Amino acid sequence: MGALDEEHFNKEIENGVELDFLDLGFEDQPETVAIEDAVKVLLQGLGEDINREGLKKTPLRVAKALREGTKGYKQKAKDIVQSALFPEVGLDDAVGHAGGAGGLVIVRDLDLFSYCESCLLPFQVKCQIGYVPSGQRVVGLSKLSRVADVFAKRLQDPQRLADEICSALHLGIKPAGVAVILQCSHIHFPNIGPPFLDSNHQGWVKALVHSGSGVFENDFADVWDDFLSLLKFRGVNVDKTLMKDSKQQCWCPSQYSSSAEVTGQPNTGMVTAVTSILISLGENPLRKELAGTPAHFVKWLMNFQNANLETKLNGFACSRMDPLKQNGEVGHDKRMYTELNLSFCSQCEHHLLPFYGVVHIGYYAEEITPVIKSRLQSIVRFYGFKLQVQERLTRQIAETASSLLGGDVVVVVEANHTCMISRGIEKFGSSTATIAVLGLFSTDSAARAKFLQNIPNPASGGSGF
Repeated sequence: MGALDEEHFNKEIENGVELDFLDLGFEDQPETVAIEDAVKVLLQGLGEDINREGLKKTPLRVAKALREGTKGYKQKAKDIVQSALFPEVGLDDAVGHAGGAGGLVIVRDLDLFSYCESCLLPFQVKCQIGYVPSGQRVVGLSKLSRVADVFAKRLQDPQRLADEICSALHLGIKPAGVAVILQCSHIHFPNIGPPFLDSNHQGWVKALVHSGSGVFENDFADVWDDFLSLLKFRGVNVDKTLMKDSKQQCWCPSQYSSSAEVTGQPNTGMVTAVTSILISLGENPLRKELAGTPAHFVKWLMNFQNANLETKLNGFACSRMDPLKQNGEVGHDKRMYTELNLSFCSQCEHHLLPFYGVVHIGYYAEEITPVIKSRLQSIVRFYGFKLQVQERLTRQIAETASSLLGGDVVVVVEANHTCMISRGIEKFGSSTATIAVLGLFSTDSAARAKFLQNIPNPASGGSGF
């Protein structure tokens, strides 16, 4: 076996798993070029330099991500199903159900993502599919996931996504019935004010939707109880009482933002650019569900415009605490304090997709005061609300906190990146942690260990998201 040559290796690193998806000449296709041009307009509207090193390839990366995430428009669920129907003898006229031929078949916990048609932000989906075979035939189980993915890879609303998956499977398999349950999570639009900084802030809008055909068409049918029981058997708990009202649930936060939250009219050029992106993806921007989408996306994006942070952070240095002793040791009158689970939301500058999570800060001080926590929260907010990469965010928070607290600071940032699930890699459930250590924390392993042991386990409910 030979090693990859450097040119080929660099190409693999740059394009990653998307090499298999993209056709040769992808970068020169009119749709890609149109999206790139639109993204440049958006970046300039944020006050960014499109020739800055971290942004040079952002327009192309965004184009790839959007075209990958909406490739379902060019796929047909019918072709997927019909190539995987297999004969399987059942009980015909006998009493009872025989396994997969005449009895309920379930595929659980399918992880999907889709783009919200109201604001163009990706949302996560946990999908449960069940069907009752008929006509002595079954479908290859992997095809249930593939059909679901076809419709997820389009601009979507949760209820329509559930209905389209259900309808496609019913028409393709011709079973006795199909059931689909989707548990969807949409990132909340950040509130620039103090509520967003509260560690108890709800970072997600959640929706539970379902769709049924044939024997599942009646929401009160006994077969639904069988379906839900088999989900619960593996730890998937779906409240049937919530399912009854799911179709009336409000979904995208952009749809119920109050008029008081809207500050001024969106940048016309940026709105036009987003409209161009919709057209390039093969959508009709005049479709009623997309009427407000460009303005909603621009409103989200403007949270992260390039502001003069130095001016806003100027006051922190003026109230700097006494520095440590010259030998780098902590005096006997100082002790370690921690501020944990400071929520943040930011925007990945490589893909213009949100990432979110919590920040933990440790420092040595003579005493803790309420104003210190407030200023640390402000530091996290200021550096979060801009185009970022997590490594830089961690360093900036640490350096600014150090100027405020006297030098000895440790910062850990835990984040989930939607670009990890909404592109070709699709690593659901993954998270990223970064750490910055200054002063004593960089040399004292015991101090670092003590701080790290204080960070709560998200599974215990300690995380702000």
